[in-house]
Amino acid sequence: MSGRPQIAVTVSARSGWRIFPLVALNLWLAGGRARRWGAGRSADLEEVDGLIIGGGDDISPDLYDGQIVTSARLDPARDALERALVEAAIARGIPVLGICRGAQMINVALGGNLHQDAYGTYTASDRRWTILPKKRIAVEPGTRLAEIAGTAPMKVNALHSQAVDRLGADLVVAARDRGGMIQAVERIRDPFALGVQWHPEHLPYARRQRALFAALVAAARARRADVAQLSAVDVMARP
Repeated sequence: MSGRPQIAVTVSARSGWRIFPLVALNLWLAGGRARRWGAGRSADLEEVDGLIIGGGDDISPDLYDGQIVTSARLDPARDALERALVEAAIARGIPVLGICRGAQMINVALGGNLHQDAYGTYTASDRRWTILPKKRIAVEPGTRLAEIAGTAPMKVNALHSQAVDRLGADLVVAARDRGGMIQAVERIRDPFALGVQWHPEHLPYARRQRALFAALVAAARARRADVAQLSAVDVMARP
């Protein structure tokens, strides 16, 4: 297979019409090509080289035996699709990038759970609700995210009410905010999997945010070539 890596992108039935073009643009800039997926659409992992689980909608606590909160916006069909996709992608060696809800879904699919009321739990965290990069987070040194985007404090946007609690299998924390809330998780072995709590698709002008999409595309190319994905991402990240 030649040409740009094909990247499946799952989106919300509510907001996918406006979010997918942003993700597609970022993937194109990184050398990939986006394909829109969602509940009720064709979703065959054999046809793609990588997967993005997009943002929007809360994840039902039914997936991890949690308690529902009345403010949650749920989409059970999307939950079922994305959980199955993440599980299958990891099993088949397909790299995954999770955006906001997507980071949480990676964690849940790998056996972790979530804080339903993130800011009720982390009262010292700055509560933001904006697509503008106004929230400061700290990238954990020694992580792959640090190699990809650097260790300098990062300003990101925030549109979430849930957050990662107990980590899923083979995941480590890659970033936190000043209140201690987890802001990014990453997988420590192939295939590549990175989840960020913010929305990099809204920040294509920021080099560090574009690098997240470039890392996924590098991992997708590595899978095509049947070589180690994490090593390929590391090479891409070096100056």
